Amino acid sequence: MKLDLMGDLHRTHTCGELTKEDVGNEVVLMGWVRRRRNLGGLLFVDLFDRHGLTQVVFRPDDDPEIFARAEHLGAEYVIGARGEVMARPEGTVNTDLPTGEVEVHVAELRVLNASETPPFVMEEPLKASDELRLEYRFLDLRRPHMQRLIEARHKAALATRKYLAGNGFLEIETPILAKKTPEGARDFIVPSRVHRGKVYALPQSPQLYKQILMVSGCDRYFQIARCLRDEDLRADRQPEHTQIDMEMSFVTEDDVFGVAEGLMTAIWREAAGVTIETPFPRLTYREAMDRFGSDKPDTRFGMEIVDLTDLLGETEFNVFRSTIEGGGTVKCLNAVGCGGWSRGEIDRREALAKKWGAKGLAWTKPVDGALQGGIGKFFSEKETAAVRERAGAAAGDLLLFVADARKKTNEILGRLRIALRDDLDLVPEGRLNFLWVTDFPMFAWNEDSGSWEAEHHMFTMPRPECIDLLETDPGQVLGRLYDLVLNGVEIASGSIRIHRRDIQERVMAVVGITSEDAERRFGFLLKAFDYGAPPHGGLAPGLDRIVMLVTGEDSIRDTIVFPKSYRGISLMDGSPSEAEPAVLDELGIRFVEPPDEESRDRDSG
Repeated sequence: MKLDLMGDLHRTHTCGELTKEDVGNEVVLMGWVRRRRNLGGLLFVDLFDRHGLTQVVFRPDDDPEIFARAEHLGAEYVIGARGEVMARPEGTVNTDLPTGEVEVHVAELRVLNASETPPFVMEEPLKASDELRLEYRFLDLRRPHMQRLIEARHKAALATRKYLAGNGFLEIETPILAKKTPEGARDFIVPSRVHRGKVYALPQSPQLYKQILMVSGCDRYFQIARCLRDEDLRADRQPEHTQIDMEMSFVTEDDVFGVAEGLMTAIWREAAGVTIETPFPRLTYREAMDRFGSDKPDTRFGMEIVDLTDLLGETEFNVFRSTIEGGGTVKCLNAVGCGGWSRGEIDRREALAKKWGAKGLAWTKPVDGALQGGIGKFFSEKETAAVRERAGAAAGDLLLFVADARKKTNEILGRLRIALRDDLDLVPEGRLNFLWVTDFPMFAWNEDSGSWEAEHHMFTMPRPECIDLLETDPGQVLGRLYDLVLNGVEIASGSIRIHRRDIQERVMAVVGITSEDAERRFGFLLKAFDYGAPPHGGLAPGLDRIVMLVTGEDSIRDTIVFPKSYRGISLMDGSPSEAEPAVLDELGIRFVEPPDEESRDRDSG
C-alpha cells in the first residue's frame, strides 16, 4: 500500500472528544486502526488514540478510490482521515463510548504508516504472556488499559508536586553518581574511566544527601527520585523504582504524619477521584505484630490474633502448657463461620502453617456451651468459657491455635490470617485502610554473622528512653521509625533522623562499624553534623506502589512504563547487554566466569 505524508493535513480533534455538538463540522482525526468491519456497502474503522475511539465510515458511493484503499487497512495502521461528523443512525448509538453518538464520514484518507500483524490482539482482557507483552512493550502500552495507568501515574506525580510545593517544599535533585555506602541492599556500581579502579554507586535512595540538605538549611526538600537496588525481583520489586522522597527540619513524627496524610489525600483525589479520611490510625510495631502478625497489617477485616497464654498456663494439653512454661505463647484465630470445615480443609491449613515453621495447627469448634473436636477435650470448663469469651467464638466458628515463641507464633498466625482472607473473600469492596506503624526495633540479631544489623537503616534516631541501651542491650532499642501501610501493603517508610555525631557513631558501633570505618565511609555526613545540623526527619512513599493501589493493579510492574522481567532483563531492548572489549579495557574491567559445579566440587574437596 502506498504511504502518504501528513502534508497540509493537520489534526483538529482527538479520537475521544467528538460529540453531537460537532455534527455537521468537518474534522481531521489521526490515530491507529483498532478494528475494521466491512459490511459490503459500508466499511467501518474504529480509530484510536490515547484519548479514546471514534468510528469512521467509508462509503464506495462517496469515493470508490478511497473505499478501495480503506479495504486494505490493517490493524494498527496509522492513518489520517478528513470528513464530516454525522449523527449515528437510530439503533446504532454506542452508549459505552463518549463518542458513541457520532461517526465521521471520510472524504480524504492518508495512510501515514503501515503495521505488521501484531503478536497479540489489542483487546481487553489481553490474552498474551507477560514475556510477550514486555518484548512488544511499545504495543502493550498502546492499549487503553495501559494508557489509563500512565495517566494515573502522571496525575499522582503532578498532585505530589502541587501539594508539596504549596506546603513550602523545594524540589531539589540529588546525585545519581554517588559514593558507595552500605544502605541495606546491593549497589549497582559504575566504574570511573578517569579514576581507574574506583567506582560510583547508583543511589539506593537519596538518604544521605537529603540529610545534608537539612544541614544546609533547605528546611523542606522533596524529589521524585529514581532509586536503584541490585536485588532479587518479585511482583512488588524492581531494580529501578521511584519514590517521593521528602525531608523536613525541626519536626516531630506528628509533623511528618500531617504532611504525608495531606499528600495521600491529594494523590487519591487527583488520580482516582476518591476522598480519604484523616487522620490515619496508629499502631506500634509491637501492637501490630501481636494483633495481626505483621508489621504491615491489613485492617480491612477483623480476625485478629487472640493471646490465650495467661488463660492456659495450667491446661491439661501438654503442648500448650510446656510451651508457656518455656516462655512461649499460645494464640489463636477465630475463623468465623468455618465450623463446618471438613478435616481435610483443616489439614490443608495445617500444612501451610507447618510450611511456615509451625510444629502443628491445633483446632477445636464451639458447639453450644462447649468446645468439641480437636483439642477441645483437654480444656476445663473454666478454660473453655475463658477461651470462648476472649476469642469471641460462637457456634459455627472454628478456632485455630499455634504455640511457640512469641515472634514465631505471631508471624505464622499472621500469614494464616492473610490466607484465610483470600480463601474466604473477607475484604469489603473498595475499602481503603491507611495505618501508621511506629516504634520499630532499631536492630536485629543476625544468627549467621553473629552480629547486630540495622532493622531499617542506621541513620534513625533512637527513642530518647532507649539511647542508654545502645551499648548494653541493643535488642531493646526502639527507633523513631514509622511506616505508612495501606491495605496490607507498605507504601512509605521514614524516621526522625540522627542529627548528632556522637549518637550516630554510637549507632554505627552497634552494627560493627569502627570509628575508622565510619570516617572512611561516612566522613562527609559526620563532618556536616559538626556544623550545626538541625533535628530533622522525613518519609519516602513509593510512587510505583501508590499507583498500583490507586489503579487496583496486582503488581507494580504495570505501573512502570518500561519495567524489567523477573530476571532483571528488559525484553524489549535486550538490556543488560554485552560491552565491547575496547570499552572494558578503557575502564580497566575484566569479567571472570564463575566456576562451574564440577570445579567447585573439586575446590571444596
